[in-house]
Amino acid sequence: MNLTHILSYSIWTPIFLGGLLLLLSGKVNDTQAKWLSLISSVISFLITIPLYTAFDFSFGQFQFQEFFHWIPAFHINYHLGVDGFAVPLIILTSFTTLIVVIASWRSIEDRVAQYMAAFLIMSGLMIGVFSALDAMLYYIFWEAMLIPMFLVIGIWGGPNRIYATIKFFLYTVLGSLLMLVAFIYLYLHTHSFEIVNFYNTGLDLYPQIFIFLALFMAFAVKIPMWPIHTWLPDAHVEAPTGGSVVLAAVMLKLGAYSFMRFAMPIAPDAAIYLKGFMVTLSLIAILYIALIAIVQKDMKKLIAYSSISHMGFVTLGLFMFNSIGIEGAYVQMISHGFISAAMFLSVGALYDRLHTRQIADYGGVIHAMPTFGAFAVFFAMANCGLPGTSGFVGEFMVIMGAMQNNFWIALIAASSLIFGAAYSLWMVKRVFYGEARNQKISALKDISWREFFILTVLALLIILIGIYPKIITDMTNATTVQFLENMHLIKPVTSLPLDV
Repeated sequence: MNLTHILSYSIWTPIFLGGLLLLLSGKVNDTQAKWLSLISSVISFLITIPLYTAFDFSFGQFQFQEFFHWIPAFHINYHLGVDGFAVPLIILTSFTTLIVVIASWRSIEDRVAQYMAAFLIMSGLMIGVFSALDAMLYYIFWEAMLIPMFLVIGIWGGPNRIYATIKFFLYTVLGSLLMLVAFIYLYLHTHSFEIVNFYNTGLDLYPQIFIFLALFMAFAVKIPMWPIHTWLPDAHVEAPTGGSVVLAAVMLKLGAYSFMRFAMPIAPDAAIYLKGFMVTLSLIAILYIALIAIVQKDMKKLIAYSSISHMGFVTLGLFMFNSIGIEGAYVQMISHGFISAAMFLSVGALYDRLHTRQIADYGGVIHAMPTFGAFAVFFAMANCGLPGTSGFVGEFMVIMGAMQNNFWIALIAASSLIFGAAYSLWMVKRVFYGEARNQKISALKDISWREFFILTVLALLIILIGIYPKIITDMTNATTVQFLENMHLIKPVTSLPLDV
């Protein structure tokens, strides 16, 4: 493969294959549609692998760049490129799409071809967001990816899917409009939509604050940060399992990635000036949302609130302005992608069998499904930061970054681990142990080979990052240094050694 256009292949291959699947939807049966989508997702995933194997870890600038003038009259270009922050997220996106296709093999019975096509198209659009180096190109990908997710929740979702989709759409679109205003403002100062040119605008503090807050509204909604987080639990509860997996594993990361790509390096003085504001919101998300998770009765809602709490660690790490905190935030993003996907797939496996997500309806599941129970308990432990899993590494690095910055911030963040263990263990105890509260539980059959394969792969990845996080930090280290240079900060604190 010609790596000159590897990013275009990564973006447009799943979009093209998804569109082709839509055209064939009336001519193929459900089984054929599933196999076509599986082949398409495998091809799309394999295309992204060279981004990792051919990536220069020692180089912090953008690599695999593609450029041509798209709309010269407005200086809008088709400009792609990736650094150490983008590549792992692109691979996570294509991998997650493959997992969703396999996981949906039995659970989706209506409009199968359209369902699978939506995820393939969404995958290409999200990769476009991670690859775009022109602000308008980025904005087009950012807005377009909402459409497939809107349809997935609205067509294949639960009873209140219309309410959830409208709320999801309004929150995200209103935030995005402010982002567009910020981009136009920057264009008037630079006569360009190139992201690199935005980094060198040299704006005064107050214009920077305007830019930062406008971008904040778009990115904070996507993460989501407190107090604009309320759309996420509703979207998760109503979304089909595949929608919840992509939403948690990839879409939430778009906001955090965009903070690193846009808001912070474009408005560095404002980011530092508003550090207290961002840290406060992050700590509220970590602590308050964890307390909300404890009282949830629906498993999906509990995991949704758990995701908001964990993403609070990401924003906290970013605004510590040191390399250990930033790299910890990044490890936390990738880790959360795998753990949240595994947990939503576990809930989906139970829902497919008993058609309920209420914790009170379960109990003693591990006796009827010992293999599945072992996986589910492991993922719950990883979610609350069990040492040896990826969940521990990211949170530990963020807390260390906070410790270098302020002891009390680190103490507050670390104390939240108690609440994370509380809601995770509470759910495990009520669902998997004790007496069965549903007569159908004793008749449950353990997971199939297909489910076993998916959960095994995710468990191995969680353990791999937990014991060898260098696989991620090697990619992000040079980019983190470049990021801090773009922020015009002093030479960053050296990351902790991760060779062991």
